[in-house]
Formats: sequence, C-alpha cells, structure tokens
Amino acid sequence: MQKTIFITGASSGLGKATAKLFQSKGWHVIATMRTPEKENELTQLNNVTILPLDVTNKDSIDNCVAKATAAHNIDVVFNNAGHGLFGPLETCSDEQIAGLINTNLLGVIRITRAFIPYFRQKGGGLFINTSSMGGMTAFPFSSIYHATKWGLEGFAESMYYELSKFNIQMKNILPGGIRTDYVGRSMANGTINTEPYRNILDTADKVFSALMVPENLNPPELIAEAVYEAATDNKNQIQYIAGEDGKQLYETRKNMGAADFITHFDNLFFGSK
Repeated sequence: MQKTIFITGASSGLGKATAKLFQSKGWHVIATMRTPEKENELTQLNNVTILPLDVTNKDSIDNCVAKATAAHNIDVVFNNAGHGLFGPLETCSDEQIAGLINTNLLGVIRITRAFIPYFRQKGGGLFINTSSMGGMTAFPFSSIYHATKWGLEGFAESMYYELSKFNIQMKNILPGGIRTDYVGRSMANGTINTEPYRNILDTADKVFSALMVPENLNPPELIAEAVYEAATDNKNQIQYIAGEDGKQLYETRKNMGAADFITHFDNLFFGSK
C-alpha cells in the first residue's frame, strides 16, 4: 500500500530534496509551501500534491490539514519549515524575534497539534521535525535560533510520553550545515545598534566564513536520506544526527563535556584569553 508524507517548507532546500526522495521511493508526497504558485519543479512529478500553507497562520493550517486528511491517508508529517536569525540579541527587533519563534517552534507545535487527532483516530502515525545540531550546541550571535531548536528537542522528548501511548512517534533530525539558502533568503540579520559589537562580529564572521564554505556543507539530498531513514526504520529513537560535521560536533561535545566545549568554542571564535 502506498504511503503518504506531508511536508512543510517544501519549496526549497531540505524540504524539496525530501519531497523528491520520497517520491522516487514510491511514496505519495503532499508538499506544502506559502507560495505554491511559484513552484515549477515538484509540479512536474507524479504522486506529488502541492498545497498552500503558512505555518504561522492557524486558519491556513486548519484548511490545509483538513484538505490533506480528507483526500489522503497520511502516514508521516515532516515539520521542516523554518529560517534563521543572526546577530547580537539587542540588535534584533521584536518582530524578528517573534517571527522566528513563530515559524521555527510554534509552527511545529501548531502543525503537530492539528494532526494529533487524525493520527490518534487512525491508530498511529509519525512526526519528524527538522531540528539542528544547533539544538544540542550553540554558536555565537544565534541565540533566538538556538532557543527554537533547543525548544524542539525538549518538545519532542516530552511529546514522546503522551504520543507513544497512541502508537504515534516523534523524531527529530539534527543536521550539521546544509548547502541551502539558509544564509541567503532564509536568514535575517539584526540591525539595531550593531556598533558596540563590531569588533567581535568581524572576528566571528571570519570563522563563520571558513565554516560555511558551500562545498564543505552537506547537500540537502544527504540529509533527506536521514529523514527517509527515520520514516522507515521502525526504531524507537527520537534523535537522528545527520551529516559528518554534525556527528563530529556531537562526539566532540560529548567527549569534552559541556563546560570545556563552550570554552573551546569561545576560543575558536574569539581567541584564547
């Protein structure tokens, strides 16, 4: 029997790569995005349904979920929509902070809540969320982004207890760096009174530039493989660390311990004191 996956944020990057992979594996894919009228690639594939969805808007969620569940037998919901925010906290506006939390964390919570009754009545289902190695560790000048991803880790672990009693699972994918437009159109920057931070921002930017060289980052297709693994391995596992850099970062923090790791990262970005 053909299975179906519902994907948020499928217009680009990991979401689109995941839609293509599952479609190629014989799944039906419900690919959702804010502006489906701009999509011209997934529309060419068989067994792909495109639906409009804004994860920050309850009416949009309710309409999309109702339409999807009425027409399809959904097995997996992949909460992938998200974006970034870079800069010292005091340089970020209330609108930027609220917008990031609204998409990255509250969007996942809203979509999950909307699908729980469906999965409960069906007798099972699976939620997969795009978290990040930024949900286990943190980089400078990304505090609100990390707050959302660390929030996803706590959310998933707590939800395990209440969902598992209904044969519903929740899993998080924790990738390292992904070769997407995350640092382009999906990244906002704080701009309020940045001058006091100019020296340390310049210092950190040099390290980020070296770390974020596109050819050194994971192609989204590789991370999509981790999503497929999580969807099909039938393991009682919450976290899936994806990409060699993510695995190395995880091992380094585990082996060093949190305190020494934080000192190590501080030295990496700003030099030893």
